[in-house]
Amino acid sequence: MEILVTGGAGFIGGHLAETFARAGHDVVVLDNFDPYYDVGLKERNVDAVRAAAAGSDGSCRVVEGDVRDRELAAELVTGADCVHHHAAQAGVRTDYAVRKYHEVNVDGTLNLLEAAADTDLERFVFASSSSVYGKPRSLPYHEEHPTTPVSPYGASKLAGERYAMVYADQYGVPAVALRYFTVYGPRMRPGMAISNFVSRCLDGDPPVVYGDGSVTRDFTDVGDVVAVNRTLLSTDAADGEALNVGSTDRISIQELAELVRDELAPDLEIQYTEGYDIDADHTHADIEKANDLLGYEPSRTVREGVREFIDWYRENRDWYEPLVRGG
Repeated sequence: MEILVTGGAGFIGGHLAETFARAGHDVVVLDNFDPYYDVGLKERNVDAVRAAAAGSDGSCRVVEGDVRDRELAAELVTGADCVHHHAAQAGVRTDYAVRKYHEVNVDGTLNLLEAAADTDLERFVFASSSSVYGKPRSLPYHEEHPTTPVSPYGASKLAGERYAMVYADQYGVPAVALRYFTVYGPRMRPGMAISNFVSRCLDGDPPVVYGDGSVTRDFTDVGDVVAVNRTLLSTDAADGEALNVGSTDRISIQELAELVRDELAPDLEIQYTEGYDIDADHTHADIEKANDLLGYEPSRTVREGVREFIDWYRENRDWYEPLVRGG
């Protein structure tokens, strides 16, 4: 099977492409290697995909390009059996112009969907986000919860998701939208809370919490995200649907900082700095729909996953920590 992974040099896309290549699929990675964070990490992701392909019957082709390139998008989609669309302008706290979020996350998605409408794709997976919900009116979030995003990123993800569902309904594109909840794991993007806490504690610096630490997050292990994407290679049970992909577990940022601190440097005192109003106060996923349609079950709690990440960080500290401390 030929699988196009947009954003395949990124964190989630890289893990997907690596897994697909190891399973013997022919993987095409499309990425523009945007220096939103250190490009060296993206190159590491691509190296992992190539190594996985070399050790299997699969293959890896890397295309440096952009989903905003309509002709390129059409060419790559036309040759694919499945598309896993993870390319995006990320970040809810950045100062990018709103139009860039729209151009990448909406127009880029439309380029792929337009091409998909003229093919016989087996699946089009759109990487959406819990950011589409905005401020919670009730928890846990279920898929019928109002979608009122409060950031340009969340708004652009919601627009892309809805276009995917329109193309599923009106043009027969077998599209599925996966609403990811704060994905973490090996090779995660520098600047995330978990990697920052681990880095600072290992270096003897106190973890820094934004706000008072009462914000809670449903952190999702990247291995669980990979698992649900793999399931979608072989089933149409979720076509035309938007699904939450979370852990059903949540932890406050205060508890997260304490967990990392207690594992690595119990004597450190946690420090606090000003929070961000654009952040949702809490996220928590109801995954009943994904479980019913796809049998999705998270494999570990966030506390188990964070301890595993700490072990991975230690093993890869020589090359990963400079990215975290610099990024």
